Amino acid sequence: MSHETACFYGVGVGPGDPELLTLKALRHIQQADVIAYIANPEGHSQARQIVAEFLRPLEGAMTELPVVLTMSDERSAINREYDAAAATICRHLQDGHSVVFLCEGDPLFFASFSYLLDRIKPQFACVVVPGISSPQAASARLQQPLTILAESYAVISGRHDDEQILLTLTQFDSVVIMKAGRSRQRLLALLQQSGRSADARYLEYIGRHDERVVEDVHTLANEPGPYFSLFVVTRQERLSR
Repeated sequence: MSHETACFYGVGVGPGDPELLTLKALRHIQQADVIAYIANPEGHSQARQIVAEFLRPLEGAMTELPVVLTMSDERSAINREYDAAAATICRHLQDGHSVVFLCEGDPLFFASFSYLLDRIKPQFACVVVPGISSPQAASARLQQPLTILAESYAVISGRHDDEQILLTLTQFDSVVIMKAGRSRQRLLALLQQSGRSADARYLEYIGRHDERVVEDVHTLANEPGPYFSLFVVTRQERLSR
């Protein structure tokens, strides 16, 4: 195709609803020589699934490059996988091809693209196309503002230790807890301990066919949840309007 010059594009495709794809993201996808994305060992990719309908007309006109990551907790192992993926992408760039890397949500918000960008940016031109991230999609789904007036807002990973999560819940009016799945049991206990269970809402797979919204977190099963899940914690008594 070669509509683009050799460049590495991180393209945010949003949290799940294909209609949340931006016009700029769609243009780069349609003009790419190579479409890359994270896939699991079985070949499934959440990011590719989001844009599947837009890729069908391009079959045969572009190359697909699944980047299989095992998502090991051993950092040295996953760094080797990022090194290998970056080397493959660089070979396409050296051949003069444009490479679009599909990113769920936003490319620079809890995204694997960040690690590839660090490896590729010193050698080749890179462009980042922002996407709608899951906290914004969750806020819209709940019809609940994340902040108003002088309220403070924090985003924290559910993988933080108990002390850090409790401190965040205490210090900030609004908190989004990402990567909630494996830590869900612990997070439910911390919400209770901080007195913020009533402020919390829980969401899975926002904007997808299997989306789930739980308004009362006391009804959640005390067991791990899926990777694509988060808690949104906002004050029930908002600051004076």
